[in-house]
Amino acid sequence: MAMRPPLPVPTLSRRARIVLGVIVALIVLIIVVASLAGVYVNWLWFGSVHYRFVYSSVLGTRVMLFFLFGVVMALIVAANLYIAFRSRPPFHPMSAEQHSLERYRVAIEPRRRLILISVAVFIGLLTGINSQGHWQMWMLWRNGTKFGTKDPQFHKDISYFAFTYPFQRYLVGFLFVAVVLSLLGALIVHYIFGALRIQTPGDKVLPAARAHLSVLIGVFVALKVIAYFLDRYGLVFSNRGGTTGASYTDVNAVLPIKTILMFVALICAVAFIANVFFRNFALPAIALVLLIFSSVLIGGAYPAIVQQFRVKPNANEKEAPYITRNINATRAAYGIGPDKVTYTQYPAVTSTGTETEQKIYKDTQTIPNARLLDPNILSPTFDQNQRILNYFAFGDKLDIDRYDVGGITQDYVLGVRELDPSKLTGNQTNWINKHLVYTHGNGFVAAPANEAPGGQPDYSAGEHDLPPTGNLTINQSRIYFGELFGDDYAIVGAKKGQAPREFDQPGVNGNDVKNVYNGGGGVRIGNFFNRFVFAAKYRERNILFSSAISSNSRILFVRDPRERVQKVAPFLKVDGDPYPAVVDGRIQWIVDGYTTSDGYPYAQRETLGDITKDSLTGRGTSGQPNQQVNYIRNSVKATVDAYTGKVTLYQFDKTDPVLKTWMKAFPNLVKPETAISADLRAHFRYPEDLFKVQRDLIASYHVSDPQQFFNSQNFWEVPSDPTQPGDQPQPPYYLLQQPPGSKPGTKAEFQLTSVLNALKRPNMAAYVSVSSDPQDYGKFRVLELPSDSSVLGPGQVQSTLRSTDQISKDVALFGSGQSNVLFGNLLTLPVAGGLLYVEPLYVEGQGSSYPQLRKVLVAFGSSVGYGDNMKAALKDLFSGDETNNSGNGNSTTPTPSSSPPSSVPSTSPPSSSSSSPPTAVPSNVAQAAEDAQKAFDHMQQEFLHGSAQDYQAAQQKLAEALSRLQALSGGTNVPSPSPTG
Repeated sequence: MAMRPPLPVPTLSRRARIVLGVIVALIVLIIVVASLAGVYVNWLWFGSVHYRFVYSSVLGTRVMLFFLFGVVMALIVAANLYIAFRSRPPFHPMSAEQHSLERYRVAIEPRRRLILISVAVFIGLLTGINSQGHWQMWMLWRNGTKFGTKDPQFHKDISYFAFTYPFQRYLVGFLFVAVVLSLLGALIVHYIFGALRIQTPGDKVLPAARAHLSVLIGVFVALKVIAYFLDRYGLVFSNRGGTTGASYTDVNAVLPIKTILMFVALICAVAFIANVFFRNFALPAIALVLLIFSSVLIGGAYPAIVQQFRVKPNANEKEAPYITRNINATRAAYGIGPDKVTYTQYPAVTSTGTETEQKIYKDTQTIPNARLLDPNILSPTFDQNQRILNYFAFGDKLDIDRYDVGGITQDYVLGVRELDPSKLTGNQTNWINKHLVYTHGNGFVAAPANEAPGGQPDYSAGEHDLPPTGNLTINQSRIYFGELFGDDYAIVGAKKGQAPREFDQPGVNGNDVKNVYNGGGGVRIGNFFNRFVFAAKYRERNILFSSAISSNSRILFVRDPRERVQKVAPFLKVDGDPYPAVVDGRIQWIVDGYTTSDGYPYAQRETLGDITKDSLTGRGTSGQPNQQVNYIRNSVKATVDAYTGKVTLYQFDKTDPVLKTWMKAFPNLVKPETAISADLRAHFRYPEDLFKVQRDLIASYHVSDPQQFFNSQNFWEVPSDPTQPGDQPQPPYYLLQQPPGSKPGTKAEFQLTSVLNALKRPNMAAYVSVSSDPQDYGKFRVLELPSDSSVLGPGQVQSTLRSTDQISKDVALFGSGQSNVLFGNLLTLPVAGGLLYVEPLYVEGQGSSYPQLRKVLVAFGSSVGYGDNMKAALKDLFSGDETNNSGNGNSTTPTPSSSPPSSVPSTSPPSSSSSSPPTAVPSNVAQAAEDAQKAFDHMQQEFLHGSAQDYQAAQQKLAEALSRLQALSGGTNVPSPSPTG
């Protein structure tokens, strides 16, 4: 049969090759220049915050990994392609198969070196790009610190699983890919050049090709030996038993099988490598079939049989010891062990009888501090009252913090008056105004959270107005770094002697006050090269040609405090709700940083983004990434100066081995805990995202008995937020209140709180709080309600409140026309042995676009109270039938118990009010009794009409009067004052 001559290979003309080369060179040049420009901008930015060593360390590690793994992969693949080419036969048999391949051989032969280099470089580039992204894994492996705790199965330090094991798995995977690519490449080359003959008579595989392929397959199977060995340690992350960690089947079936398969694979690897000398595929083929048979039949079937016939019928007993391991590891990994969490049985009384009434009226720490201003609703109110100018604004969600003013500690709702570029209008949006004139916000605004005179925040009791004024000492009120700037940039600074350009605040008679930034933040942009780079970055030619930019000019970018901390410490997860605080006279953003890991053996793995999501996520708080974690610590507290942008990281958990590892990788990045000032520490809050993770796990992991845990017995769950549509979890709330379960009169602490419902039931099962005060920081208190109780959960309480006759009528009335009714956060206060629910009700009136407090709703048990303020609502709560309170706003004076306390703690100095009862020393018992009665009457009046401070002072006066009466009567029982009205 006549054979056709090989087809000619098409070639490019010289001109086409030149044009193609120029195009490729331009594309490469653009990519390289863009990449280098980004590197240079980051280099400048990290230098401006004095953390350039972080960037250089990360960049150096990424470049090293790129070349290390990229070059190794390229060399391995190239070497095998070269070996395959060198082992080609000198002559090819005459066959249709070989004739059809001849055209490819003719095309490849003259360009074999170019093709070999191109393939190797391409594969090396792809590998390098992938590998450089694993710089964190490399650094953790290189700097790993011991945990000091061993896993219960293999008795290895936890650091092996957290730091070493992931790198070992990656390295084995890398070698697998290298061998597979080499094997595929070798097969192609051997086939094209005739060493592998599928259709040609005679030997199908020539000896040289057989030896080469045998070695590659042998190496592949040898890697399976290592993989099986590592698979054994990976069992501590198994989910076979329903919880994270090796289950009964994993330990008693999978683990020994992995060991068996490891030895079978070792035999197969030896057989394939021996085939280099014996040149017979029969033995290695038998070994390979044995390996496949063993892995499928024994490795898959036997564990399934054990699970189905030994474990499932007795799972609660078989899995008990492994569930115990999971419980202990989860508690340790998430910081919810017995050393952190205290569980207390709480009676959760529901009666609003005399005893409950007396205890509530005696409370001086929780109820007077009950928060009526909802920071999640009142941002428009702050905007309306305190925005001052159209382009100033407050964040979508305000914040809560506590301040000591005049010796009294209170919760404050607060925000900073930031510049919002999106609110600039008209001529304000031209390039000069947007980036050189309107550069910053100004002012810190705070109002007590428990007061709302006339339905409005009481700014005069905190901080307000522009120029800023109030009770907080602020030395620098300008806001150049905040949450509303987004990706916008500002160019600040002026020539010496040049008039200030930046708008600061309105002046008198239209003479606006201007300012020149001298905070030292930002990147110098005076020289031409830097201006060119930033002009290219922002695609703005004005940066290059504007005469307003001088040698003193700086460009401020990356202005969001959360983003700045994340950029400086890329290994941290950052809490979704940074908050501003006045610290040592400066406005500082406080940002909580988390170290996490997914490598804690037996600890339950959770998706961070899912477990921290609630009804506020995306509405003022940022979500967390959807990454698997099973270890978390709030190991870093960071601050960002609102004026200078300075980022400071403080070590907050000295025992965290993950942070210690990163501190070895980045020396001098994190300051020691001793560097935290007392004023800064006083404003630390327990972070919300960490609390949400912990409360979700406490809902299950408060159960210690493994069989109860297996049966999901006594599990709890986070309730849905009843004040928001949808089925999103209720967010936790910051409150200043007496520690739950503590003795009456214990000083109030700043706490983060949440309730938990019984699993799949609407009833409340537990109350969780954690302290933010320095002396008790991180101490969890969990009040467990009786399991047979039917205490209403948040959803039931909300339904009860809204269905109460007077409330439902008023809501319908308030919501008529153009008005809008908003229910504020439903707070739960553990007082008087029960649970008092408090909910503010706001109305956006027809003539206003901002919420105003109109009513306060309270509930205790099944009773409801309703009034214009907290006192009126409590008065209404106790004015009707305790079992069927209608919440009708009855104005009858409340009747406290006729047995006042013998001593009442005071948190404030005595009031100087002229209406205070007399303090002169009485001369006889009758006079003392009369003074005590007057003191009691005065306390009642202050409760109904006075401030919290005056009420506390009146309690102190009553305690003093009772002490004098008891002393004059010789220590015997004395008659109690009688209530008036």
